[in-house]
Amino acid sequence: MKLYYVYIVECSDKLLYTGITNNITRRLAEHNSALNQNSYTYKRRPVQLIFHQEFNDVNQAIYFEKKIKKWSAQKKRALAKNDFDMLQILAECRNATHFKYKPGDD
Repeated sequence: MKLYYVYIVECSDKLLYTGITNNITRRLAEHNSALNQNSYTYKRRPVQLIFHQEFNDVNQAIYFEKKIKKWSAQKKRALAKNDFDMLQILAECRNATHFKYKPGDD
């Protein structure tokens, strides 16, 4: 069975990078190498793995990666820390602040 990983690395400048791979060890080595000078992490090395989730369905992995790429850094860090209470709070906060009610919508 082939496995896929959605992962988050923290860069040396504290920014986060989210990606997907079928070999997490190789992918981390690639991030920390100087192979691709155009990559997001090239000037932000070294990177450190702070989260990974294993999938055996590539489509589920792609869906999850796309979903969390849209998240704030604060929400990604809560996920990495398994702080599900904070994830819930951040989700509610975002929903409350992004709700656009206009009179006459009801």
